[in-house]
Amino acid sequence: MTQERVYNFSAGPAVLPVEVLEIARDEMLNYQGSGMSVMEMSHRSKTYDNIIKTAEKDLRDLMNIPDNYKVLFLQGGAHLQFSMVPINLMKNGVADYIVTGQWAKKAYAEAQKYGKANKIATSEDKTFSYIPDCSDLDISPDADYVYICENNTIYGTKFHTLPNTKGKVLVSDMSSCFLSEPVDVTKYGIIYAGVQKNVGPAGVQIVIIREDLIREDLPTWCPTMLKYKTHADNDSLYNTPPAYGIYICGLVFKWLKKQGGLSAMKELNEKKAKILYDFLDNSKLFKGTVEKSSRSLMNVPFVTGDEELDKKFIEEAKNNGLVQLKGHRSVGGMRASIYNAMPIEGVEKLVEFMAKFEKENA
Repeated sequence: MTQERVYNFSAGPAVLPVEVLEIARDEMLNYQGSGMSVMEMSHRSKTYDNIIKTAEKDLRDLMNIPDNYKVLFLQGGAHLQFSMVPINLMKNGVADYIVTGQWAKKAYAEAQKYGKANKIATSEDKTFSYIPDCSDLDISPDADYVYICENNTIYGTKFHTLPNTKGKVLVSDMSSCFLSEPVDVTKYGIIYAGVQKNVGPAGVQIVIIREDLIREDLPTWCPTMLKYKTHADNDSLYNTPPAYGIYICGLVFKWLKKQGGLSAMKELNEKKAKILYDFLDNSKLFKGTVEKSSRSLMNVPFVTGDEELDKKFIEEAKNNGLVQLKGHRSVGGMRASIYNAMPIEGVEKLVEFMAKFEKENA
């Protein structure tokens, strides 16, 4: 008996478009007449070269990426960028970090190994439930860059206004909001994202880097694989890339174009988020944990205020085909991740179940 597909609210690895999964299924054994799966083919072959180049072109189209930015398909997850960013960008040995959640906190700690990292703003005082005012920060005069995690997956917060970096390079970890809305790439020096939240399967990270930041004069101790130049000079093919993952990302880029691009996705994501936030704002049992001005469109944490009731809700939701609603282990409660591929019906079903649960457990 085949299990019906559930509504998967996981923060990552996360839901993918059914249409993309069906294409991957149909091409699994024989990709476009090649007689083999993408999993099996050489990354040096003409067929695969077309896959990775088409993926890059479609991503550039979706984000309007200027010609003076390189697109890199790498491995190591977003965590590897916690090291690669300071290693490659710390020319003066100084960087400023805005710490708004667990991942920014880890990136900040990692940067301290390679130079002087300054924490210039944080929302730790209220369990990362808001984004601090970043309009007039004490930016270090010799800072090589200012770093943010733009959407905080665990805590459900989002920068809706970018920080005033006072002319310094902005580096953004966009892992959980990547391709969810239009972005002006020119405002950033580096954008990076682990794709397993909103774009593809785990194992691929995408880095978009302005060419003038790709340095040759790195310390001699810097490993070859941790130099952006290594990957930029070799079009992401210095070594065997996460080939199948990139193929799936490419299918998602095509799917996004078919949906109408990032403006259309933002509109849909706003509709989905409104359904859930409106319910939370009017509920007597459930409450959101984020200040309204800082709410994420992608990750919505909420609680009942009773740990046992939270557990009961998560279990009963699972029995009703609404899965992966447990909050991150560091905060508890619940979290609904409603990425691009989550259909609006999934959010409607969740709210419908929440209303029923509230009535039964008032």
